[in-house]
Amino acid sequence: MATANKNLSDYDKTTIPNANNFRFGIVVSEWNDTITNGLFEGAYNTLLEHGVSADNIKHWQVPGSYELIYGCKKMQEQHVDVVIAIGSVIQGETKHFDFVCEGVAQGIKDLNVLHDTPVIFCVLTDNTMQQAIDRSGGIHGNKGTEAAIAAIKMAHLRSIA
Repeated sequence: MATANKNLSDYDKTTIPNANNFRFGIVVSEWNDTITNGLFEGAYNTLLEHGVSADNIKHWQVPGSYELIYGCKKMQEQHVDVVIAIGSVIQGETKHFDFVCEGVAQGIKDLNVLHDTPVIFCVLTDNTMQQAIDRSGGIHGNKGTEAAIAAIKMAHLRSIA
């Protein structure tokens, strides 16, 4: 496994652009909330750590990962510089996993193509709950942290492009 014994959330803080003046939207799925709450905390705390004011972070909840698409679309209308979509889909016994993962990935891709506000994909698509735990603040770090760093970089790119 490529992620074995690695914290994927390690990064060089000196390479991150100044984020003080950017506004962020975070849309979080309530499904698998133990996981998504951990991802949200990672993203939120990372934004604060990089100088983003709590007043410049808007947070919404949606019922599930599939609803992230609509939530992110509406968040793009809130005059934010970037949106982070946070969800967790865990493989079950049916094809539901495949349909949800494909729909969410394509929907978020479409929002990025059709609109000027970037949407960061922070949706875990794991085979087991343990894999999700390991990536939402566990042994492999926190994908929410990684999403926040990507959001800062994309907000910076949007501001200079």
